Amino acid sequence: MFDQLIQKMYKRFSNDIGIDLGTANTLVYVRGHGIVIDEPSIVAMNKKTKRIVAVGAEAKRMLGRTPGHIEAIRPLVDGVISDFEITEEMLSYLINKAEKVSPKLLRPRVVVGVPSGITNVETRAVYDAAKSAGAREIYIIEEPMAAAIGIRLPVHDPVGSMVIDIGGGTTDIAVVSLGGIVQSKNLKVAGDRISNDIMQYIRNEFKILIGDKTAEYIKTEIGSARAVPGEILELEIKGRDLVSGLPREILLTDADIREAIGDSIRALVDAAKEVVETTPPEILSDIVRRGIFLTGGGALIRGLDVLLHEELNIPVHVANDPLSAVARGAGIILENVDMYRDVLVQENDHVLPR
Repeated sequence: MFDQLIQKMYKRFSNDIGIDLGTANTLVYVRGHGIVIDEPSIVAMNKKTKRIVAVGAEAKRMLGRTPGHIEAIRPLVDGVISDFEITEEMLSYLINKAEKVSPKLLRPRVVVGVPSGITNVETRAVYDAAKSAGAREIYIIEEPMAAAIGIRLPVHDPVGSMVIDIGGGTTDIAVVSLGGIVQSKNLKVAGDRISNDIMQYIRNEFKILIGDKTAEYIKTEIGSARAVPGEILELEIKGRDLVSGLPREILLTDADIREAIGDSIRALVDAAKEVVETTPPEILSDIVRRGIFLTGGGALIRGLDVLLHEELNIPVHVANDPLSAVARGAGIILENVDMYRDVLVQENDHVLPR
């Protein structure tokens, strides 16, 4: 009875916050308000004073435009923390910004999504960063499970569901059933790798140097995994000529970009095949009947769902609002932590068995 009163008090006087801590973008969900923050995982730091100058969207605007003493840093690499102190500062900024939506007296309860298959040491680093950033209670969940919950798949039922979550730094492929991950694979081929493929291709084929933001723009505008008969997409882009050093404009087509990203797309397809081939037959029959669900920013690559369907002979569905699936899943968990306790990787200070 006393515990119930304490929980009611916490619920009334503190916020519940879900965080999708991504390599490219971090999304923050506040219970009762939905997703309140969607900002790039970038921090701008003054190297002279060691002080944070900007975080998120403001820091991204500085990319490629900073003077020598200001550095724009991505504190997460391939979905895991590479710079603990900067990640802590970023989480502090995001939690404080989220708290302003609905100011409360007590520190918040936080659920954080992490890539599947990360080590206990890496999980602990996320926990410590969230704790130092001001969280009262911390729950950690693997991103494909959070994505499955976010798109309302029946994760607790004796039914197999397959999710491919393509983020910025990593792709998580997981088969979920009875509150656990039956089969999974994590690979470092995702949005950032695809953008880098485009930069390298343009450098090698056209002798033009472009930046990250231009590569990202090309990917979203004309990037595709599979040709559509009768459709030709074109885009004029500007870059620096590697020979003359002067600006030059070139015309790119969707065929160019498919050639540029072909190896990365093939790696994604092969990884999905590998997971399907090692999935138990009963669960595989559920997946064949219900289909595979794509989440994350990479789910929006044109034709990827069609290509996967052709290669795997399984229906493939792009989730509604795939970018926010993990954050929404974290929010659903916060609504009823007891119900989802079995799907967590870490609860407060306890690393749970996987």
